[in-house]
Amino acid sequence: MAVNLQKGQRVTLDNSMKLALVGLGWDINRYDGGSDFDLDASAFLLGENGKVLRDEDFVFYNNLRGRNGAVVHTGDNLTGEGDGDDEVITIDFTRMPEEIKKIAICVTIHDAAARRQNFGQVSNAYVRVAKMKDEFDTNGETELKFDLEEEFSIETALVVCEIYKHNGEWKFNAVAAGYQGGLEAICKAYGVNV
Repeated sequence: MAVNLQKGQRVTLDNSMKLALVGLGWDINRYDGGSDFDLDASAFLLGENGKVLRDEDFVFYNNLRGRNGAVVHTGDNLTGEGDGDDEVITIDFTRMPEEIKKIAICVTIHDAAARRQNFGQVSNAYVRVAKMKDEFDTNGETELKFDLEEEFSIETALVVCEIYKHNGEWKFNAVAAGYQGGLEAICKAYGVNV
């Protein structure tokens, strides 16, 4: 039975979970702006200082595999159509470099300024963490889910959640923090040169 979380809640992940699937989903409100919505999931593998330590610690649609293959983005969904997860990131905790202390999972709107789009036009957004049986398990068993119910009327980027290591255990933090400035703003916050 999956645990449903609220913003700000923290829970310890099942320590038997070696492979995790982080699924992100959303719907687009009725919108007649002439452009598709292209939401992009990304992961930032962060050191003790809260910054990426190497370029490959930023996993997104142009860099699908993080260092050691510990974090993998399964591919860019350009429209978000259909039910279920729109984009998926997998985490192999057994491959995680020791110096990585936190993984920030983010969602941004591609080309938001030019298309005049923001998260106020998105609904039913969620993130779920599922325990995978093996590397071929594409759905997993959902352990927890966080529905982003907050209204983000001007933001074009969100830090959805953080998965972080504390006292030897991996934990989940339901963040839901909005940014203006899209992917570039989040990259700068996490020390990625853009």
